[in-house]
Amino acid sequence: MTSAESYDEIETRNLEVVRGGLDAWRNGTGSPYDALADDATWEIIGNSVAARVYADKEDFLANVIRPFNARMSAPLKPTVRSLYADGDTVVAFFDAEGTARDGVPYRNTYAWFLTLRDGRIVKASAFFDAIAFDDLWQRVSP
Repeated sequence: MTSAESYDEIETRNLEVVRGGLDAWRNGTGSPYDALADDATWEIIGNSVAARVYADKEDFLANVIRPFNARMSAPLKPTVRSLYADGDTVVAFFDAEGTARDGVPYRNTYAWFLTLRDGRIVKASAFFDAIAFDDLWQRVSP
């Protein structure tokens, strides 16, 4: 779809939730993870060291997000390329960069497929450059 006007009410609301989370992340005032339902599943697709299905919000935050953030000296900041909505699904395509604790920049490109229900993310499938992620994960300890 090419414009927000072509989205229905649910799609528009879901886009606002995701856009708000990404904006808060960029501004350092929150993150898209704030919209995760407690029982949300998050799947990292591919062959990264972190690739698997995380059973709920706490599993994902404890095993990916907190250890990732602990490896960073400057927080990751997203730059959205595009957001799309189709029914209860929002696709977020964005670049993100920050600085690791060893002073080396971390840059990656992400595609998230997010299923929302009642303004909460209930399911996510995430794609990113596993080589860049794994390099950071193995090079910098939390």
